[in-house]
Amino acid sequence: MLKRILTSLVLASIGVPAIIYGGIFFWLLMAVFVVVASWEYINLMRGADFQPSMMISVSGVFIIFLMRTYFPTYESAALIGFVFLSMAYHLVAFERGRDRAAGDFAITIASLVYMGWIGSYLVKLRELPNGLFWFTLVLPIVWFADSGAYLIGKKFGKHKLSPRLSPKKTWEGYWGGVLFGVLGSILFAWLWRHNIEISLLQTILLGLVLSMLTTLGDLGESMIKRQSGIKDSSHILPGHGGIFDRIDTWLWAAPIGYYLVRWFFI
Repeated sequence: MLKRILTSLVLASIGVPAIIYGGIFFWLLMAVFVVVASWEYINLMRGADFQPSMMISVSGVFIIFLMRTYFPTYESAALIGFVFLSMAYHLVAFERGRDRAAGDFAITIASLVYMGWIGSYLVKLRELPNGLFWFTLVLPIVWFADSGAYLIGKKFGKHKLSPRLSPKKTWEGYWGGVLFGVLGSILFAWLWRHNIEISLLQTILLGLVLSMLTTLGDLGESMIKRQSGIKDSSHILPGHGGIFDRIDTWLWAAPIGYYLVRWFFI
């Protein structure tokens, strides 16, 4: 517990100023998160006897993330280029005797898309008009939902939500997380009421959508870890596991929040 607390304090001391000031400081922090998460993901899949390309994955995620946030004119070209490079790399591997090269190729592509393309929405959300306040509304909803699911599930959980993927998760915890997510949405919308325009009904709907859907990001990472037989994506964060373990729900929250804000609130 002490390790978890100290790690959380260190992360907060870096993350909070980055979120507040935005710009290159925030971009670099998010870039580190998605690049390290892609490295962890490749290692996890190697634990399942696949051989995706670490070099293409890590470098591709960084460059796609860069293009998506600073050079959007070239973002599609960057993704296409790394898809083609991945295909070339893995077909050579197949020719050299790697019978599961097609699966390796799919995993490499998944890393590029999931961490690089989708991960870039963490920055895109922050860069919306009044992005600081939208970011600090969307992400806390997920944090409240995660905390509520843990607390309610531990106290009242009886019915398994997903026995194979995550045996400790329960339906009671899930709906407790949804409730906490909605309450967190109302709280932060009220705190930022002078900076963003959002009605109570919109606030509740935003909290519902995010807290109900982002659990799938957590379960998705559990699926990857179950297949590899590894408990944590890495041990980079003492007491917390890896970066992928921490941002699994963020990767769903950021794009969902981004489009909800763009379509309905600005």
